[in-house]
Amino acid sequence: MSRFKYSVGPWNVHSGADSYGPPVRDEIPFEEKVKKFKEIGFDAVQFHDDDAVPNINNYTPEQVIEEAKKTKAILDKYGMAAEFVAPRLWFDPHTKDGGFCSNYEEDREYAMWRAYRSIDIAKVLGCKKIVLWLAREGTLCFESKSPVESTKKLIDAINKMLDYDKDIQILIETKPNEPVDRSVCPTLGHCMAISAATKDPSRVGGLLESAHAMLAGLDPANEIGFALAMGKLWGVHLNDQNGLKFDQDKSFGVENLRTAFNQIKVLMENGYGNNGEYIGLDVKVMRTENQEGSYQHLINSLKIAKALEEKAEKFDYEFQKKCVEERDYEKLELYVVELLLGLR
Repeated sequence: MSRFKYSVGPWNVHSGADSYGPPVRDEIPFEEKVKKFKEIGFDAVQFHDDDAVPNINNYTPEQVIEEAKKTKAILDKYGMAAEFVAPRLWFDPHTKDGGFCSNYEEDREYAMWRAYRSIDIAKVLGCKKIVLWLAREGTLCFESKSPVESTKKLIDAINKMLDYDKDIQILIETKPNEPVDRSVCPTLGHCMAISAATKDPSRVGGLLESAHAMLAGLDPANEIGFALAMGKLWGVHLNDQNGLKFDQDKSFGVENLRTAFNQIKVLMENGYGNNGEYIGLDVKVMRTENQEGSYQHLINSLKIAKALEEKAEKFDYEFQKKCVEERDYEKLELYVVELLLGLR
């Protein structure tokens, strides 16, 4: 039995359209996805605001709440929880120059409208976590924005969200680049600094995505450990990445198995999940997959994650201690590889 609860977002099953080509599969209805997620073994669903309330811009705040109740009914039907709600600011024309950190006041006001609606939706869905993936909070042209003012604008936006609802927790999902090449908050270290600068740091923490850490040239297990040491790791998105290129969201563990093992291991060692946290598997189906394989990447990722839980359970800490005392790290590295190969 898994010691963790796992979550997934509806965007992880998609039609395969990308920047260079059209859809290659049929879109699957939301309720069908939720039903399948439950069958596969997931415990919760991650949401953008417009996943929970499609066409959100067309509704009044009161109507947004009524529409969100329909999504809550689907979750209840299949016994699924909601993990978080995130304002999807990067898809709207208002946010082509950023949302919270836009140069234009009307765009900043729109971003706050979406943030407030995300909080409203979260209350309906029964969750308190609001995730901020700051996709366009940065710049493609350095001289077009002051990094000082952008950082202050972000802190101001978070403070407004904290004022709007006294129960929410805000999780900043850090990423160094893509779609902008200079992010306001690229790593968990930056996240911790932003948190400390808000009016209530106890309600502002971090969400680590494996691929995002790798894009910053960092070890995701190390980033996880850093945030755990600060008491600020409130969410993880585990996936994989083949080098420093675009964000691939590959199935967890398929490229960097030892790194994947260490992510699971450090989470287990430090009691992640004891306060109700989920492990999110933010993995995307390959564009080359056929319709029948739309969920295989999720099945694979969950299988690998649970297998690595079992490997971590078998880890010999006495042997590790002996290697450290003897300063024989080559022996320790071989032990880890043999454990993963099933030779231990």
